[in-house]
Amino acid sequence: MTEGLRLTGYRFSVYTRSVRMVLAAKGLEYDYVECDPFGEDAEALTRLHPFRRVPVLEAGDFRLWETQAILDYLEAIAPEPLMVPGAPEGVARMRQAMGIADSYAYWPLVRQAFSNGVFAALEGEAGDAGALADGLANAPRVLDALEEIAAKGQVLRPGSLDLAGCHLWPMLDYFGMLPAGEEMIAARPALAAWCGWMRTCSAAHATRPVLT
Repeated sequence: MTEGLRLTGYRFSVYTRSVRMVLAAKGLEYDYVECDPFGEDAEALTRLHPFRRVPVLEAGDFRLWETQAILDYLEAIAPEPLMVPGAPEGVARMRQAMGIADSYAYWPLVRQAFSNGVFAALEGEAGDAGALADGLANAPRVLDALEEIAAKGQVLRPGSLDLAGCHLWPMLDYFGMLPAGEEMIAARPALAAWCGWMRTCSAAHATRPVLT
């Protein structure tokens, strides 16, 4: 079912962007509802998500939350272009990269480094210098793990957009806005090559939020 899709999200959310990247890559049309889970919209989210988070995807009376589940659903209802590797090893690497994104990358790269080193200033606020320092200190281990996966060439490789790439790229794109983050990525050749290609990817370009 590819008709009647409705996405509720937050324009600055990396997870909302992950879903929008897959929707864009597959050429799927959808209605979009902006909802800030950190502001006054949070209460309205209760009817869609018990934990008041975004994104939420609806297809008729079917409602789904949790980004990885949404990406899997979109892959199932619109398998072209294929965004899952064919070999079992490739699928496993894809899932590994997506797990790293959620469990180890999101907090230091986005919530600590980007939020305090970039986003806070855009909001006219002073970032937490300690949290920023912690994020930058914890980032190398995450990037090393992703470099190892990218170097194997099964996922996170230039010229091929898969679910792992859509899930991870919004986080790395934000992290790379920090000079220190850009330097860390550049120091890892396989990851840097993939990031360089992602910057030219139409699905990534079309969904990049305007930070103003």
